[in-house]
Amino acid sequence: MSAALQSRVSADSLVTQHAELVKRIAYHLVARLPASVDVDDLIQAGMIALLECADGYREDKGASFETFAGIRIRGAMLDELRKLDWAPRSVHRNARRIAAAIRECEAESGEAARDEDVAERLGVSMTEYHAMLADVQGAQLLSLDDSPGDDERSVDVRDDSAGPAERIADESFRGALADTIGALPERERLVMSLYYDEELNLKEIGAVLGVSESRVSQLHSQALARIRARMADWF
Repeated sequence: MSAALQSRVSADSLVTQHAELVKRIAYHLVARLPASVDVDDLIQAGMIALLECADGYREDKGASFETFAGIRIRGAMLDELRKLDWAPRSVHRNARRIAAAIRECEAESGEAARDEDVAERLGVSMTEYHAMLADVQGAQLLSLDDSPGDDERSVDVRDDSAGPAERIADESFRGALADTIGALPERERLVMSLYYDEELNLKEIGAVLGVSESRVSQLHSQALARIRARMADWF
């Protein structure tokens, strides 16, 4: 078998073995997004990224193929979401309003803003406030997911074209994000850990905390809004 043919067979094998990885990442992302987002669009973008990874992967990159491909697949899906631009302007406007209200409440009290305080500041009911949080949750997800994940910190798969200034800024963002998450109220911090680190779904987290799935969703949305408020300079 020629070297070229052997390489092609190897690449095809990698794609076959890791097709389920694409679906797993797609469904994990879409679970946090509005129902209008089609998971098939994410899977298509992820499969294209997987094919490119299989063609370009070399074992000497310092990372397993699953780690290498997972990072690129997830990035391709996030790029696809940005191109779809599914979030209307009102969602981005409400995200800014909520962040501003949280900042004002916390500046005045010196403590973590409560849902009731933020809703009152916005002049809306608690039901309306939680609905606003649910709408902006997906937009905030993209902002957080612009930062590299834990896997990227542990393996060398970065773009070599990035200069020292860009890499320092990137590391500073990750540090600021970690500090901000660490300073969240205890329940919000736990929800973030179980959701992003342990990859539990909302129902599973509710069982751990002894609360309803809808309450977990509210805590998650509130945590994202608080992060956006406290990291306003970055966003």
